[in-house]
Amino acid sequence: MVYQLRPKVYAIPTNDWDRRLFDELIPLPEGTSYNAYLIRDEKTALIDTVDPRKEEEFLNTLKNLGLERIDYLISHHAEQDHSGLIPKVLSLYPEAKVVCSEKCQEFLIDLLLVSKERFLVVKDGERISLGEKTLEFISTPWVHWPETIVSYLIEDKILFSCDLFGSHLATTDLFAREGVKLAAKRYYAEIMMPFRTIIKKHLERLAQYPISLICPSHGPIYDKPEFILELYKDWVGDAVKNEVVLIYVSMHHSTRRMVEFFIEELAKQEIQVKPFNLTVTDIGELAMALVDCATIVIASPTVLTGPHPAIVYAVYLANALRPKARFASVIGSYGWGGRMLEYIKNMLSNLSLEILEPVVAKGYPKEKEFSDLKRLADSIYKKHKEIGILKKEQ
Repeated sequence: MVYQLRPKVYAIPTNDWDRRLFDELIPLPEGTSYNAYLIRDEKTALIDTVDPRKEEEFLNTLKNLGLERIDYLISHHAEQDHSGLIPKVLSLYPEAKVVCSEKCQEFLIDLLLVSKERFLVVKDGERISLGEKTLEFISTPWVHWPETIVSYLIEDKILFSCDLFGSHLATTDLFAREGVKLAAKRYYAEIMMPFRTIIKKHLERLAQYPISLICPSHGPIYDKPEFILELYKDWVGDAVKNEVVLIYVSMHHSTRRMVEFFIEELAKQEIQVKPFNLTVTDIGELAMALVDCATIVIASPTVLTGPHPAIVYAVYLANALRPKARFASVIGSYGWGGRMLEYIKNMLSNLSLEILEPVVAKGYPKEKEFSDLKRLADSIYKKHKEIGILKKEQ
């Protein structure tokens, strides 16, 4: 399908309804979409391509448009779900130049074997005239690769944002509605959160541009840009919520009993708990919960000398995603010994966390461990109150 957004400006969204895993890692419960855009002025600019698995559909769309010439193929980002069909498009349109950053040029040569003479490298703030319309290129590295740029169509105030502001969502809706909020947050949590502080600076830069439409490379278009801009300001900001994300696994019910008791104690303190049993957890749901929480608590049994392997994976993920949580602790149990606490603490090196005193039981928890869990819940309450996210007097 092709949709006209403004005179001479078109969206070419391609839905991937059945895809359920991205990068062999990220769950896609609602599929995804790959969005390309087209400007047909005195010169024609194609903005990004789509994932190679949608080659036939995309190339047929270009053919049906009757495009005799493409002058510029804008490549915002070298990852193959956007760039994968560049070689095919270049073979069909031999006069086309790939417009991208210098770093993106390096990547496309390495990843797709594009010849160097096919490129037109642009710098931050550089512009290209298409006739009546003008594209300005804005450098936005680390959203989420180092080479990324976005482009701004000056006359129509359209921001083509590539992965920034995207959502993995296959939909027949061209424009975003309230229901896209969760998909956008999930996308931010899984892909953008590690670059939170960098994105904050990019948002400040983009605030200088009047924007009528935000056109991302995944998910629907934002015809009310303030909707997603305000969400991103919240997500990348430093404020946290009165929430504990509790990540756990239990093999023989000892850790589970500690988790159940601990949830009850936190509830008494009017602290919201989001528990995730890793044997049944959607890792994307966990990533979303990490966006806003003030505290992360990891609950694990000991396997041989360290934490349960599922816990290792989840802690590695949390460390890579770099949420803005302020506090963390560990609870769990062991049989004959081990270094569970040491392993987990060492794996959280990317996070600026205050570690609250852990609670670890030998075998099944006893009176002392339950007392220590009450103490830990009290400590979390006090920390949340100190930073102003829990006001209620106890």
